[in-house]
Amino acid sequence: MIEGADKYWNPILETMHQEKLRALQLKKFKKIVQWAHDHSKFHRQLYADAGMEPGDIKTFEDIAQVPKVEKAMMRDIQRKDPFPYGDALCVPLEKVTEFHQTSGTTGQPVYQPDTWQDWEWWSESWSYIMYAQGFRDTDRILIPFGYNIFVAYWAGHYAGEKMGCEVVPGGVLDTKARILKMQELKATAMMATPTYVLGMADTARRDLGLDPAKDLNISKILCAGEPGASIPSTKKRMEEAWGAKVYDHVGATEIGAWGYECTAQPGGLHVNEALFLGEIEDLETGEIITEPGRRGKLIMTAFDREAQPCVRFDSKDIAEWAAEPCPCGRTFRWIKGGVVGRADDITKVKGVLLAPSAIEEVVRSFSELSDEFEVTVTKKGDVDDITLKVELVPEAAGQKEEVEARLVDQLRLKTNLRYNLEFHEYNTLPRYLVKARRFKDLRKTH
Repeated sequence: MIEGADKYWNPILETMHQEKLRALQLKKFKKIVQWAHDHSKFHRQLYADAGMEPGDIKTFEDIAQVPKVEKAMMRDIQRKDPFPYGDALCVPLEKVTEFHQTSGTTGQPVYQPDTWQDWEWWSESWSYIMYAQGFRDTDRILIPFGYNIFVAYWAGHYAGEKMGCEVVPGGVLDTKARILKMQELKATAMMATPTYVLGMADTARRDLGLDPAKDLNISKILCAGEPGASIPSTKKRMEEAWGAKVYDHVGATEIGAWGYECTAQPGGLHVNEALFLGEIEDLETGEIITEPGRRGKLIMTAFDREAQPCVRFDSKDIAEWAAEPCPCGRTFRWIKGGVVGRADDITKVKGVLLAPSAIEEVVRSFSELSDEFEVTVTKKGDVDDITLKVELVPEAAGQKEEVEARLVDQLRLKTNLRYNLEFHEYNTLPRYLVKARRFKDLRKTH
C-alpha cells in the first residue's frame, strides 16, 4: 500500500518514479501516433508531408519530429464528409456519442467528437482533478453552469457522479436561484469561473442579504475558464468571500482537462502526466524546454482519446516548469504560476476567449450598421463589463429595436458573450485613417 494513498485518485500512476513515468509516456505517445496515422487521413498526410513515420519515434527526443497541430488546421478539414468532422475522425460516425465545440471566438468553431470510451476518459481525467482537490463521495456539488454545446463543466458533472458525489445541476436557474438552492440543499462545493464566483458572492450580499462565508455551506470551489484562481489576489478574494478553498484547473475542448491544482497549493498546476504529455516550446526557436524558469508555449498530447486524436496540439498557453517537486507527493511535473497568458492577442472576458475580429464580423454583417464600432472592457467591482458602441446608418434610423434584438442574438451566438449595447448617431464614433483602435481593454488601467 502506498503511503497516503487516500490522497490520490490513482496512487500508482500519480506517485510513479519519473523514469518509469517517462517510459510509460513514450509508449503511450507512440501508440496514439500510430493510431492517428492509421485511422486519420489528416494525420497521415501531415506526417507524410513532414517526412516521418510512426516507427521513427524511438526516444523522447524523437517526439519533436512529429509536426504540431493548430486549431486553424482543424477548421480547414471539418464541415465535410464524414460530416461534420472531416479527415481527422478516426472512428465510424456511429461510434461518436458526444458532440461539443469550441466557442468560435477566434473564428469558426472546431467540432469535437468523442466516443463513449473517450467520454469515460474525460470523466477519468476530471476525477484526477477533483480528487486532488479534496472532492469526495460525501460532497454535494452544485454546478452553476448553463449546460450548452461547449464542454465547460459537463465532464466535471459526470466525474462527480463517477466519484460518488451528489451532483446538483444549476442549469437554467438564474444566479439568485442558484444561490438559494445552494442554501436550501446545504451544497458543499461548486464549479465556476472566477468571475462568476465573485459575481455570485456580490449577488448574494446585494440582492439576497446573505454572506456566503457564513450563510452558505460551500467548502471548496473548482475554477476554470480564466486564470483568476491561479492569481493569488483573486484567489484570496474568492476564498474570503465564500469561506472556502479555491482550486484551479485548465483544459481545452480539443485537448481535454490536462492540468490541476492540488490541496498542497504549491503555486501552480500539475500536468496529468498519466493521461497527457505536456511539452513547453521556446516561442522563438521552437526548442523544447525541459529546465525550470524559462517560459514557452505548451504543446499538448492526449494519450487515450481516439475519435479525434490530440497529438502535439499547440495550445498557445504560456507556462514554465517549476523547479521543485510538489509537497503533495505527486511525481507529475507542475507549471509554476499556472498558465500565465496566451501566445496570441486573444483576450478573456467573463471567462470567454474573445477576439476583436469576432465582434467585427458580427457588426459588419448588419447592413443597418455603419463600418465603425467601439468595444470597451472594464471592471465593475469584480466582474468584467463589456460595452459595444455602434451606429445606425441614416436609412435604418427607425429600426433600432429590431436591429438591437438581432445584434444581441448574433453576438451571443458568435462570441458567447452579452454586451451593453450603445447606439450612437451616425458619424459620431471615431474614424481612423490607418490603424484602428476599436477594442479598448481598460481593466489593466483601473
